[in-house]
Parts: sequence; C-alpha cells; structure tokens
Amino acid sequence: MKTACLNFAFLIFLVATACSPTGLSADERPNIILMMADDLGWGDPSYNQGWIETPALDAMASAGLRFNRFYSASPVCSPTRASCLTGRHPYRLGIQNANRGRLESRESVISEVLQTAGYTTGHFGKWHLGTLTTLRKDSNRGKVGNDKVFSPPWQHGFEVCFSTEAKVPTFHPMRRTVNNLAEPTSFSDPNFYGTHYWHPPKNRRQWDTAAEGTVVEITDNLSGDDSKIVMDRVLPFIERSVKNQQPFFAVIWFHTPHKPLVDANEQSKVDSAKAYASAIQAMDGQIHRLRSQLKTLNVSNQTMLWFCSDNGPEKGVGKAGPLRARKRSLYEGGIRVPGVLVWPSVIPAGRETDFAACTSDYYPTIVDYLNLTPANQKPLDGISLRPVIEENSAARKKPIGFQSGKQTAWMNQRYKIISQNAGKDYQLFDLQEDPSETHDLSQTKVALKAKLLGELETWLHSVEADRATGNPSR
Repeated sequence: MKTACLNFAFLIFLVATACSPTGLSADERPNIILMMADDLGWGDPSYNQGWIETPALDAMASAGLRFNRFYSASPVCSPTRASCLTGRHPYRLGIQNANRGRLESRESVISEVLQTAGYTTGHFGKWHLGTLTTLRKDSNRGKVGNDKVFSPPWQHGFEVCFSTEAKVPTFHPMRRTVNNLAEPTSFSDPNFYGTHYWHPPKNRRQWDTAAEGTVVEITDNLSGDDSKIVMDRVLPFIERSVKNQQPFFAVIWFHTPHKPLVDANEQSKVDSAKAYASAIQAMDGQIHRLRSQLKTLNVSNQTMLWFCSDNGPEKGVGKAGPLRARKRSLYEGGIRVPGVLVWPSVIPAGRETDFAACTSDYYPTIVDYLNLTPANQKPLDGISLRPVIEENSAARKKPIGFQSGKQTAWMNQRYKIISQNAGKDYQLFDLQEDPSETHDLSQTKVALKAKLLGELETWLHSVEADRATGNPSR
C-alpha cells in the first residue's frame, strides 16, 4: 500500500512539473553515480594494460561494460564537466576552456531534472563550473566582488555539496605542497593552499541569493588523502538516501591525479611518478570502498555507476598508452579516456565494446532510462547509450564534434578529421585500423574527407547559432 501511494504521488508530481511519468516504482528507479578522475590517462589504469595497479577499477571493468572508446567532450577540465551535466557540447554553453565561463541557470542540468523526478542529489569534489564565493579570495577565480562567474552547485539542483572551485593537492588538500610542512591551523595561516571546500548556505531559502556558501572548517576532517576526504562525505549521503528510501544521484569528481600531486609518504617530490601513482592508487581504494558500501546497503544491483576521466593525462608522468598526444589536444590521447559502467541488474559482467561513447551521452542516457521529458530542452549533442547497453549496438550513428581553441575535430564510429589551425588544414584518420593516428589519409580519401568536413561545418554553425541566442539569464 505504501509503495502504491508513493508511486501515485510520484506520477502526479511529474505531471505537475512537466516531466513525463517514468513508469518506474521508487524501488525500480536506479540510483545514479557519476565518478570522474581529473587528468587520468587512458594508459594509466592496469585494466588498460597500464602501469599503475588499480584493482578496484579492474574489478569495475570486469563487472560491467568496459568502453574501449570513451571520450571526454573536451581535452580540458571545465568544458567536459559541463557536457556531463547537460548533454551539450560545452561551446554551446560558453564554457570553452578551463576557468572560462560558468554554468548558466538557463541550462537544463541533469541534477535539476532528477531532483524534479524525486531524487536526492549531491555533488562531491571538484566543481570547476563557476566560483563558490564573491566575498573572499578562493581558488582560481573567487574574489571579493567577482559575481560574473559565481555559479555554485547548489544553484543547479544539488542539495548536498562538498565542493571546491578547482584543484587542491592530492594529499593534505588544505596545505601548501611542501613535504612535511605543518598543516595550516586556520585559513589565514601562511601554509594554507588557498582553495576552500564549501557546503551550501545554511539557510536554504538563501541558496539563490547568498553571495557564498558555507566554508568547511579547516579542522573538519580535511587532512590526509583527498580522495578519502571526498568519499567520507559521499558515503553518509548515500546511507541517508537509502535509509529514507529515496533514489540518489551522486556526482563524485575526484581531484586526483591533477597536479599538485603529493606522495602520501611525503618522501618523493611533488608531481613525481611515485606521487602520481600513489594518488591514483589511493583514489582506487576509495572506489573499492564505495562499491563495498553499495553492496552492504544492498543497493549495488540497482545503481548505475559510471567512471571516466575529464581528459587525457597532463604533461609529465601520466600515460595515454598507444594514443597520440595528451591533455589539451584533440588527438586521441587528449580525449580518449578510461570509461566503465557497472549496473548489475541491467548489464552482465565481462562485457566490453568499441562503440564510441562520450561524456555528453550521460544526460540523454539517464533521461531515456527514466522516460523523462525535461521542459524547454535545448539541443543535445549526446545520445542515449541504451542501444549499446541493452542491445550491444556496435556502431555510433551520430558523430561526435569537438572544439578546443584553434582545434576542431569530427568523428564517426570509424573515421576522424582533425584540424590544429582553425580549419585551414585537416587530417583524416581511420581509428579502427590506426588508433595511434600515425597515417594521414586526407590525400587518399578525398571524398570521405569532404563528406566529413561538410558535416562538421554544419555542426559548427549549429553550435555558434545556439551560443548566439543563449543570453545569460542572471
């Protein structure tokens, strides 16, 4: 009787908010977790024949669907994060680079869509889609009076937040990156790194008007490995949601392995290979901790658990495997990243696919599975991955477009054209036969190049038109 009443109330709620009913009971609606590493290379984790032992990621790759071709929407951080939440190419949103633009209130964000559909929502870790204060100096862009890029996660449908604007050290995140330096005792301490963790304002009625959130006190469990510090906030959120019999949506955006990288033993130099591996292995341990808790709470089977990276590895010790280039490049090493989906009630263990998937596909996939119709939906670049999840579809029908600075690229299931000089010249690669992009076919497959270029130009015009009509609403 209780379940029936909940379902009826849920359907009425959706109709009232212009979303179509899901047809799913509260028990059937999947929990959804989007995990993302920061600057993790395709060739880093051991399940990709990488050089770092990552047993938890290996277990995920064995337990669910492993994407051999999973792409970040951008070769840098902020734009990819925008694509995850909106299903749209970040240039449509005006978020063209790291520390550029902000997530605008005019956008339909998956956290808001799911909140409307009865989910409890939480963001944990790196935000990087706007500042979290206008009243003080914080991180990269937060400063007194800077309200032009203020756009915290609690203004985008996240009820629970433990978030930073941008990067922090991977170990002792509040401290300047000097081995064995004393941890700061206050935010005025000269050893303070300069980036705060934030909760939403204490008064919920001020979420839309307050000039900053609530600072997490420096003494409130902010010592040690940063991935553990983040997960220490995620697990209670999940436990409360399960206890309240409410489906949850958790975005877990680790800072690891973005620089500065600090060896947990504080012996190796900052940003060294040992510090890099140490941070990734610590993150991997927290992923194991998360999956163990999902099983303990008996919600593992009905949880859609994703993992990827926001772009390829930064210059230095991270590896892209056999792929060309790395972070900031639209060659494969900059945008092809580790990608795994575990969802035991839907996906049998041990599957892998060469289907070309992208971070822009999260939003339409989730909306599809819940049978939701968000009001005032803007053009999407992503597609629902339901055909590859359920039917093992082998080929992507809608190409993926990329823009980053002077670089542009257009990629279907097999071929990719790429320009490094604002469209003056294009290379053509067969990614099926040449994933390392060593053989340019632009002079031998002229007709194919022209076809792909025509599709790319049409898409670029649509992105520009979309951006031109999207005036900020606040």
